[in-house]
Amino acid sequence: MHEYIAAIDQGTTSTRCMIFNRQGEPVGVHQLEHEQHYPKPGWVEHDPLEIWARSQEVIKGALRKAGAAAGNIAAIGVTNQRETTVVWDKLTGRPYTNAIVWQDTRTDAIIAELAREGGQDRFRGKVGLPLTTYFSGPKIAWILRNVDGAQQAAEEGRAIFGTMDTWLIWNLSGGTQGGKHVTDVTNASRTMLMDLHTLAWDQEMCEVMGIPPVMLPEIHSSAEIVGHTDANGPFGGVIRIAGDLGDQHAAMVGQVCFERGEAKNTYGTGCFMLLNTGHEVIQSKNGLLSTVCYQFGDEAPNYALEGSIAITGALVQWLRDNLRLIDSAPEIENLANTVEDNGGIYFVPAFSGLFAPYWRSDARGAIVGMTRFVNRGHIARAVLEATAYQSREVLDAMNADSGVDLKSLKVDGGMVQNDMLMQFQADVLGVPVIRPKVPETTALGAAYAAGYAVGFWKSKAEMRQNWQVDKTWYPDEASKAGTDFFAQWKKAVTRTFDWIE
Repeated sequence: MHEYIAAIDQGTTSTRCMIFNRQGEPVGVHQLEHEQHYPKPGWVEHDPLEIWARSQEVIKGALRKAGAAAGNIAAIGVTNQRETTVVWDKLTGRPYTNAIVWQDTRTDAIIAELAREGGQDRFRGKVGLPLTTYFSGPKIAWILRNVDGAQQAAEEGRAIFGTMDTWLIWNLSGGTQGGKHVTDVTNASRTMLMDLHTLAWDQEMCEVMGIPPVMLPEIHSSAEIVGHTDANGPFGGVIRIAGDLGDQHAAMVGQVCFERGEAKNTYGTGCFMLLNTGHEVIQSKNGLLSTVCYQFGDEAPNYALEGSIAITGALVQWLRDNLRLIDSAPEIENLANTVEDNGGIYFVPAFSGLFAPYWRSDARGAIVGMTRFVNRGHIARAVLEATAYQSREVLDAMNADSGVDLKSLKVDGGMVQNDMLMQFQADVLGVPVIRPKVPETTALGAAYAAGYAVGFWKSKAEMRQNWQVDKTWYPDEASKAGTDFFAQWKKAVTRTFDWIE
């Protein structure tokens, strides 16, 4: 009896497997962190083999907690940290080097080289993206140029590329024994190698970046059967793999943002705000990304405008791991509540440069406004406020591009459990902030895509019925967060520019 859908959510800091019932409720969850590697300043890496090992562990753990076996699972959806890039040998299954994470800035020289002719927006009309270190294509180019043997193996068709969804699906479906080398339109739209209008790999983009097309995965929609699990794999049976979306796109589906004009913000390692623009590609004039929102089977794709912020939850981790001001991430709320305001300081976390709406890879992090009055509580508060201010900048750009003034914002991700942050976010935005009852919308979206593909959920309306409000924060009319304090934040941001020559 197919009672459940399974979702694997492979994120920047951890991997989890969640088992959902027909009501979209989690019945089994298991999650494990993986190591972050920082071999040089600006470099961020993951070990793909460690992530595959963690994935197998969390799958078994979630099945155990749900009391489920392969026969109970109708289909599997996969969602992933998007631009993180793996190149591996399809004959041995061994990566040529560690995965280069989306936050990594080592491709800055390649970006400068590509931007010499035509500037940062040289390819935006075709791929919807500016030239920055964020996207996967330049990361593949870096690996081919700098890792011994990779270029030749790629030309021979032996070295293959994937984002983390591709890596996991390849391993789940047999790996070296016939694993499926596939991706979906949402992940492909983050490589700079896919034409946003044709939804196919673009020959010119591959040539410009020096990437042999033979190493690229086959592009599918976000909701269709692309393969089956290996019977001897971690699920312990043959199950259809039927959903595949980048994490932010999956969150849009999990938040049931199916209509043009609906938006959500995910608060994770970074912050990602997406606005559904329907079947139309809107080219941003305000520093946002044009991207595929999702595509279900043969249906026309929905597109989105996206504002990507590199460092939000990662800043809380930095406070915990690097400065040791807190022992665990949830402690930051109590520490921030020991003071009434930020003490006049602003923390701009441009650790990997600034993403939307600035796209300044020359920027670096700064704390400004420091005086002897400032204590650790003020720093904790400034850390949380940075997330809210960055989200406001993205929302302003979104309103300008789309001409749609948002009436409310749906939120999800780990940081939405922080009441102080959510109230401050409502104050900064001036609109209600709404948290759903199931905040794990990324995994839920992957489950919805897989379930829709196999008929477990028959319609988008059925999924929409599952969505319920948990809590709403309304803006405080007396707050200066969205006016005076936001103006100070904008001033602080300019202090981070031109740090790297």
